[in-house]
This record gives sequence, C-alpha cells and structure tokens, in this order.
Amino acid sequence: MKSLNKYILLLLLPLLFLQSCQDQDDTLPEPTSLDVPKFIWRGMNSMYLWQEEVPDLADNRFMDNMEYESFLGKYTPEELFEKLLYRAPGSDKANVNSTVDRYSWIVSDYLTLEQQLGGTTKNNGVEFSLSLVNTDHVIGYVRYIIPNSDAATKDIRRGEIFYAVNGTRLTLTNYRSLLNSAAENYTLNFANLTYDANNNPVITPNGKSLALTKTNLAENPIFIKKIINSGQHKIGYLMYNGFYDSYDLELNDTFGYFKSEGVTELVLDLRYNGGGSVLTATRLASMITGQFRGEIFSELAYNTKKSHLNRKYTFTSTIDGTSLNSLNLNTVYVLTTRSTASASELIINGLDPYINVIQIGDNTDGKNVASVTLYDSPGFIKTNVNPSHRYAMQPIVARSVNAIGFGDYLEGLVPEHRLLERIQTFGVLGDPSEPLLSTAIGKITGTARMIPEKATNTLEYLNDSKTLRGQNRMHFEQ
Repeated sequence: MKSLNKYILLLLLPLLFLQSCQDQDDTLPEPTSLDVPKFIWRGMNSMYLWQEEVPDLADNRFMDNMEYESFLGKYTPEELFEKLLYRAPGSDKANVNSTVDRYSWIVSDYLTLEQQLGGTTKNNGVEFSLSLVNTDHVIGYVRYIIPNSDAATKDIRRGEIFYAVNGTRLTLTNYRSLLNSAAENYTLNFANLTYDANNNPVITPNGKSLALTKTNLAENPIFIKKIINSGQHKIGYLMYNGFYDSYDLELNDTFGYFKSEGVTELVLDLRYNGGGSVLTATRLASMITGQFRGEIFSELAYNTKKSHLNRKYTFTSTIDGTSLNSLNLNTVYVLTTRSTASASELIINGLDPYINVIQIGDNTDGKNVASVTLYDSPGFIKTNVNPSHRYAMQPIVARSVNAIGFGDYLEGLVPEHRLLERIQTFGVLGDPSEPLLSTAIGKITGTARMIPEKATNTLEYLNDSKTLRGQNRMHFEQ
C-alpha cells in the first residue's frame, strides 16, 4: 500500500481540463472556498467503491471547469459528501434511508478521526444499546461501563434502562442529537421495564437521574480475559471490544497467558465489538490459529479503476518482529449480537475456510466492506496535506472476501445457535452462568446448557453507542 501515492499521482482522468485544475490545486494549495468540495469530489471519484454507480462521480460528468465548479459550489462539504453516496437504483434520492452505503463518513477535523480510529473518543463511559418501544419511544440499556471513565465512578450498572436525556424523552427523531450532543455534560433519566397482560413492554420512570461528564477516553479493547475450568476443559474467555492496533502487543500478551495456562478451547466474545483495523483482525486470527502461516485470511477488492490496489492479508507469525503467541486451535466459539460488525465479522468469515467457527447469539451487523482515511493531499495521505482545512473522509473503498471468495453477508452472519440477549437475563459479563457464555461452555463440554427463550417479547435492536460515535467500522492503513 506504500505505492498508493504513486498510483494516484499517475491517475489520468479523461477530462484534461479537470486534471490540470487538480494538479494546480495539489501543487499550490491556495485556500479557496472550493478547496474542500474539490477534495471530496476528487477523492470519491478516484477511490469510492461504488464510483461507477454514482452518476455525479462519472469521469465525464462535467462539460467544462465552469460546470464542475458551479456544481461543487451548491453544497456544503457535508451535503456534497451525502449527495455522492451510492443509493439503490430508482430510489428516492432525497431519502437518506435509500442509501446503500451506510458506512462512509466525513469529518471536519481529522485529528478527532485519528483518535476515534485508535479507540479514543469523547466519552462518559456508558456503552449502551437502543431499542424502539411503543412506535416512537426509544429506550437505552447499559451494556457495560468503560473502566477509568466518569461513569465508572457513578452508581450505574449493566442492564439499567434510561428513557430520557436532561428530562427530554428519547424518540426516533431526537435520540441521535440528544445522545450524540457535543456537550460535555448531560443527565440520563432512568426507568423500569415491565410487561403488560398482552406481553407488551411498559416503561415506567423510577426517579433516578445521573449526571455524566465526557472526557477524552481511551478504551482498552481487552475488557475481560480469564480461564474457565470445566471438567477436562480449560477454556480461555476473551471479551474483546474493538480492533485497535495500538493494543496488539497487549492482545498478544493475552494469548501468551492463555498459552501458558494450557488453554484447550477459546470463547471469543465479540458481542459489542463494532470493528476496526483489518491488520489487527489478521493478527488476532493468527493468534487463534498459528498453523496457516502465509495462507490468505482476507482479500480486499477495490473499484475498477483501482483494482491494481487489490490487497491480500495473510496469516502471520509476528507483530513488528515480535513472535505471536498462537494457540493452534481447530475450533473457536464466537459470541455475537447485532452490534458485532466489520472487523469482528471479518474474523468469523476469514477463519471459516480453515477451522470450525461456532457462532452463538444473534445475527451480526452485515458490514462486508472496508474504508480508508483520505486526506486532502496529492496522494490522499497525510503527507503534504492542504493546510487550509482539516477535513478528511473515511469512504468505503473495498469489498472484503475470505480465502474461498465469500463475502456476501449484507444481512449479517447467521449463528449456528441463536440466543438473543434480553435485559431480564443479562447476567454478569464473564460469569459462566451468563446466558451466551453458558451456552458456549455447554457446547464445549457437551452439557448443552442452552438457556431457554423467555415468553416476553424481545426488544428490537435499533442502534448502539459505538455506532452513534462512528466506531462501527472496518478500516485499513494506507
């Protein structure tokens, strides 16, 4: 990928006037009102996976430079980016729900983006899921609390339900703005969940309110690591909540611990893992196995004009010269929910041709594509970046397939053993009696301790805190 700069510098667009204009912008980055729009169009035209499917990104879209600049001048950067996203043929272009691409995004400050991709966010430490109840009302429920956060010092626990922010009830139309507010402080208002005679959820405010403060928080993705002894089985359990490559050596140490303890089976808990680095996913797959060094783990396929950048990731044995601690397993048990996305799904799909991957839980999210950070520079990398702004894009640029060419899981990867998380039976994460983990242990030991489904309705998954913050991504480095 080091050659990306060379390839992009050699890119020739059919319209010579446009190329000439862009070359001048690249070599003489004079701040103008069109700097950001030109960067957006140029980057999406060159790198976007669905470039050929978006008429406004066609190489021959504009008759001359005046038409090109007039088009760009109609939109704010965010509006232009949104307009250039791929939508289903024949769909209502004004309807954001018609967008096929749910994962590309743009930011006005790439420094914030870089922190986010490394696991550092402005965060109060409450990780939650959201569900829709009673047609329009939205509730949140706490999944876990990030250590060393403001929430970690407060009286808040896994499974608690909140229905409002600063006294304003959450709805389909306001929950994003209320929960994703730039404000550093807000108050969560809590409630109890019961069910009426018709088995419908009833949300009753309980009077509890909790003020929370956001800080710059770096989440260590290695949330729980432990050994569970069950009969002759020594089971390694790892709850892993994000693919952040700055923690790869610590992840390797975790597998060193498992290896030194003689782990015979592994339960990999990815239920709240929204993804991250493809390189980290490759390394984790190599730690789980070890016997497939040099074999293809995953392939990324670009658009037609960038097919020369198609990339293979192979099972490895080192991290920057440090030997991997590999378990050489032939089976792995993976716990999933609708929040399991991106690089988490890559682990399941990439390992599937090689070992037995037993998936327990719910369908995954269905993100089989990867993004890369594009900066406003000649090669879209951070070298020689335009000093007049800090906009950057994270567009989808490639599809992901495994060693046998499979990557068609837009509806999510389906578990062998379906078991939905329920608020009433959440359990303690990492405890052998917790429903999903208990089921995995039962499958390993042959005791088949499957937790029966409850008669109450399941609250449908709507969204979660990581997706709201833009952490539900699979990305790779240029």
